[in-house]
Amino acid sequence: AMWSGLFTHLTESWNNFKGLDPDYVTWMDLMEKHGYHTQKYGKLDYTSGHHSVSNRVEAWTRDVDFLLRQEGRPMVNLTGDRKHVRVMEADWQNTDKAVNWIKEEAINLTQPFVLYLGLNLPHPYPSPYAGENFGSSTFLTSPYWLEKVTYEAIKIPKWSSLSEMHPVDYYSSYTKNCTGEFTKQEVRNIRAFYYAMCAETDAMLGEIISALRDTGLLKKTIVIFTADHGELAMEHRQFYKMSMYEGSSHVPLLVMGPGVKAQQQVPNVVSLVDIYPSMLEIARIPVPQNLSGYSLMPLLRGKAENKVSPRVPRPLWVLSEFHGCNVNSSVYMLRTGKWKYIAYSDGRSVLPQLFDLTADPDELTNVAVKFPVIVQSLDKILRSIVNYPEVSSSVQEYNKRQFISWKQSLGQNYSNVIANLRWHQDWLKEPKKYENAIDKWL
Repeated sequence: AMWSGLFTHLTESWNNFKGLDPDYVTWMDLMEKHGYHTQKYGKLDYTSGHHSVSNRVEAWTRDVDFLLRQEGRPMVNLTGDRKHVRVMEADWQNTDKAVNWIKEEAINLTQPFVLYLGLNLPHPYPSPYAGENFGSSTFLTSPYWLEKVTYEAIKIPKWSSLSEMHPVDYYSSYTKNCTGEFTKQEVRNIRAFYYAMCAETDAMLGEIISALRDTGLLKKTIVIFTADHGELAMEHRQFYKMSMYEGSSHVPLLVMGPGVKAQQQVPNVVSLVDIYPSMLEIARIPVPQNLSGYSLMPLLRGKAENKVSPRVPRPLWVLSEFHGCNVNSSVYMLRTGKWKYIAYSDGRSVLPQLFDLTADPDELTNVAVKFPVIVQSLDKILRSIVNYPEVSSSVQEYNKRQFISWKQSLGQNYSNVIANLRWHQDWLKEPKKYENAIDKWL
């Protein structure tokens, strides 16, 4: 969504394997075409064909009537000593590359530049004990970073009982290996280690800003810090992402630079699809008309939007959608004002959720039944943006098609391969039962 400027149902990037087709023109492609020097470092996995076999098969089989743990149980791991600063080596190497590029290349350029640095942190680390391609369920840090976290300030999230959970949440919690017992100390540790990993990420951002300052480029460079998803860190009895709860779907977006009003917090709901038109406006490049987002520049300049924006004014809602693994249904979220509306599948077979984020910031009470009129009006807006029952249906068809062609490509080897994916610990207890469930689905 960030690279294409389009909602997922338009690009049909249904899961981590099916990303953008190679012919999509990104904002970076356009900036290069208009004379910008472009440089990318680090994580760039938005095109089709990435991620493990497990990851795609889990997404394709989410409509199968079975429950299999697909991740390692979330855990913490402390490494090194108080002097161990560079825990995530690969990210630090990419940060160094970006810093050196700023100091050695950017400073000598005659044309403007755009630099992209993709970090893996604060994503949890792979857990080798969890099988093929591993789940990423280990929160890893060193004493150096952990000491920056105030344990007393960490809130232990409230959990609904398993029997009261929304069916999709239960599926997610189960596949993420979170339905077992966790002590308060375990939950607190996972959250503390996650915050420590955020602190390490923050230090990398600091290196980039320092390099820009040291070279005198900071005063003419706009810096944007954002993320592709959040981390539940044991909220709602889940870790990781793939959820419309705030911990997962509410991402950081920080901007500094010339023309950006300092120290302001913009209350508007905005989205990653807004990055594309914003980058083009910064670069004074004409913005294509088909984009799903709106430039953030009027908001960042601190002006009343309606005075400066020649385009249709920014809507009062944002849309998020998810069709991948760890969730057994397509999910659509509409945020507007204090309301968060979450619709599933065809809108009927799985009941929707409605949260009042002002009264219930922890999203513990689904008030959809209590406010039917609000549900109706939000559902109407949602359907005006995306025909979600139709999209859900085409994702289901896509999943089945992909699975069948994958199964056929394996021939005789199918049973062995499917038994040894990430879910092997559960699968191998009753392989016939799970194969039969797949056959029934097919």
